[in-house]
Amino acid sequence: MQYLPIFTKLDDRPVLVVGGGDVALRKCQAFLKARAQVTVVAPEFCTELTELAAQEKLTLVKEYFDTHHVLGMMLVIAATDNETVNQAVFDAANAQNIFVNVVDDQPKCGFIFPSIVDRDPITIAISSAGTAPVLARRIREKLETVIPHHTGKLARLAGDFRDQVKARFKSFSDRRQFWERVFDSSVVSKVQTGDEQGAQQQLTEMLTQPSKLEGEVYVVGAGPGDPELLTIKALQLMQQADVVVYDYLVSDEIMDLVRRDADLVCVGKRAGNHSVKQEDTNQMLVNFAKQGKKVCRIKGGDPFIYGRGGEEVQVLAQHGVKYQIVPGITAAAGCSAYSGIPLTHRDHAQAIQFVTGHCKKDGQELDWRGLAQPNQTLAVYMGVIKSPHIQAKLLEHGRAPETPIAIVENGTRQSQRVVRGTLSELAEKIEQHDIQSPALLIIGEVAALHEELAWFGQSEQVSSFAQPITQVA
Repeated sequence: MQYLPIFTKLDDRPVLVVGGGDVALRKCQAFLKARAQVTVVAPEFCTELTELAAQEKLTLVKEYFDTHHVLGMMLVIAATDNETVNQAVFDAANAQNIFVNVVDDQPKCGFIFPSIVDRDPITIAISSAGTAPVLARRIREKLETVIPHHTGKLARLAGDFRDQVKARFKSFSDRRQFWERVFDSSVVSKVQTGDEQGAQQQLTEMLTQPSKLEGEVYVVGAGPGDPELLTIKALQLMQQADVVVYDYLVSDEIMDLVRRDADLVCVGKRAGNHSVKQEDTNQMLVNFAKQGKKVCRIKGGDPFIYGRGGEEVQVLAQHGVKYQIVPGITAAAGCSAYSGIPLTHRDHAQAIQFVTGHCKKDGQELDWRGLAQPNQTLAVYMGVIKSPHIQAKLLEHGRAPETPIAIVENGTRQSQRVVRGTLSELAEKIEQHDIQSPALLIIGEVAALHEELAWFGQSEQVSSFAQPITQVA
């Protein structure tokens, strides 16, 4: 993060703009909108600045810039087309530890002007740290289309009730859950249609009527790693949760999207190291919900495909805990797509089987004869450690040694790596290239299509998060 995003209150605070042209005018207009006390220094001024001064909205100083002009200022803008003057303004402001912005000269900017979506009092600022202002503006344009214009009125209504809510609910968690109920209610539609009196009345009723806070668990699939593969619902619930219970397989980029003030509880499992027993995780979810908390149980991939989501939901149902299930893109779908490997293909694979390399202890042995059939794809989850066993069993039951295989490590993530080979080389390739979890094994004729179809991050359909794929033969 090159710049710390902060919102500064400028009411009646002194700011200086050096320059008298159109660029200086635009900066002055922004400052005036924030009710700052604006002084403009330049030997000449455009007509619009002169008119603003005549209306006593700002002060014009018809002089060449001198270092004394920055004294006592809170912010300084250099908006001239003279590099020597801009440098002098920059040096003078820095000498006084005053934030300075030299227009269109990012290295000389102690602060920058972001693109703004204004729904007063809601303000959204978008910055590219001065590197791509047009891109920042385009992002702002997209946000303008999705942020309703009544958002500001809704925020002001909430502000009017803030003290009453604080008096009614003593804990921060209780207050937050109350406001979530409000913003999920018809109070919003009343504000949207202009019925502000009706919105106030309904909010008052919600505040005075006693209601027990009800806990809930969201069982959310985070997908294989790329945050852009999250569903909208998953992101919304991640933002609502009081507690986030997560696994090691959830990428850091996705964890960065959860609520900043949520309690984070790691119950991750790695081969040979189960930090929290599954039974304890199940009970933890029940306990949090019984305390009235909103709990996001976030899992890598899809919670119902080798994610133990079914076991957790069974326990929640047994204890009468309300829950929601949000599917995610499973590793087989994400890893194969980002590797250019179709899981099915009319010429190569008419069927696909999802298999886990880690079964429950004393569990039923896999149907190796069925898994070894040709013209089908095997997507093996958690198969790195058991790869010698998987390889031996498939060969023993008739799968051809030359069957193509692909090992996708950290699929869909920036560090994705694809190792190609044949079934007879599976265990050897994993050891040779030090493959680490998370990794997916793709066994079948379709794996040979990787070299033909992998797009190396160049296709327009590729997520912007994806980086060029590392390939190893």
